[in-house]
Amino acid sequence: MTSEPLQIAYSPCPNDTFVFDALAHGRVPGARALDVTFADIDITNGMAERGEFDVLKVSYAVLPYILDEYALLPCGGALGRGCGPLVLTREAGADLTGRTVAVPSEKSTAYLLFRLWAADAVPGVGEIVVMPFHEIMPAVRDGKVDAGLVIHEARFTYQNYGLHKLADMGEHWERTTGLPIPLGAIVAKRSLGAGTLKGLADSVRASVRAAWDAPEVSRPYVMAHAQEMDPAVADRHIGLYVNEFTADLGEDGYAAVRGLLTRAAAEGLVPPLGPDALAFP
Repeated sequence: MTSEPLQIAYSPCPNDTFVFDALAHGRVPGARALDVTFADIDITNGMAERGEFDVLKVSYAVLPYILDEYALLPCGGALGRGCGPLVLTREAGADLTGRTVAVPSEKSTAYLLFRLWAADAVPGVGEIVVMPFHEIMPAVRDGKVDAGLVIHEARFTYQNYGLHKLADMGEHWERTTGLPIPLGAIVAKRSLGAGTLKGLADSVRASVRAAWDAPEVSRPYVMAHAQEMDPAVADRHIGLYVNEFTADLGEDGYAAVRGLLTRAAAEGLVPPLGPDALAFP
C-alpha cells in the first residue's frame, strides 16, 4: 500500500473535527495519513461532483450525482434523531406562501427535507435564495429574506437573533417515515480499491471510538476550528450529531438514506439511485 496521505476535506464543525481528530493526528494505529482541507459542505459537495479529493464529507443529497466515482462509507457521517434542519422566521406562525426562503444549498440534505416538508405544508413557497449557512439567520433577522433554512449549531442559537421556529424538518421526516434523519455522509473514491476503502472505514470507526473514550483529547482541535463557538454549544453539537450511526450506519441508517433519496427522486429533486449504488466494497 502506498504511504501517500489521503486528500480529505471536511467541515470545521465540531462533529467533524471530533470524529476525525485521532485519525488526522496519527493516533489510529496502522491508519493511512490524512492531508486535511477544511471547507463548508456546499464546497465539498462541489468538490465531489468534480471528482476532487480522495475522501469528502458531503450532503446525502449529493450522492445520486457522485456514486459512480465515490463509495459511501458506512461510518463517520451524521444521521440522528431530533437533529433536523429548522425553518426560521421573524414572526411566529408566518405563512411562507409566495415568500423568499434562504437555504444553505440546493444540493443539501436540508434542502431535500425542506422540499419534502413544503410539498405537504406550503405548496406555494416562493423564491429560494442560496447563501452560506452562517449568513442566513442575520438575513432573516434583518428582513433580507422572509425565512431561512438553518443547520448545525443554529438549532441552539436562533433565539439570540430574535427568530422563531416555524417548523422542524426532522420532526416531519421522523413522523412520516419513522427513520433517523440523514444529513452528512463520508465518501471515498472507488479507485482507491476495496482494500483501502475497508481500511479507511475501520480507521474512521477507530477514530470515532477514540474520541468517545477520551473526549478531552479532541477538545483543542474542536475548539480551534469552531469559529468562536461557545464550548457548551460545541458539546451539544457533538452530542447531537455524533451517535451510534456515526460508528456504523446499520440497517436503520441505510434505510434512512435510501428512503430520503427515493422520495426525493419521486418528487423529481434528484436522479434515481441504482439498486446497488449504496453498496460498500
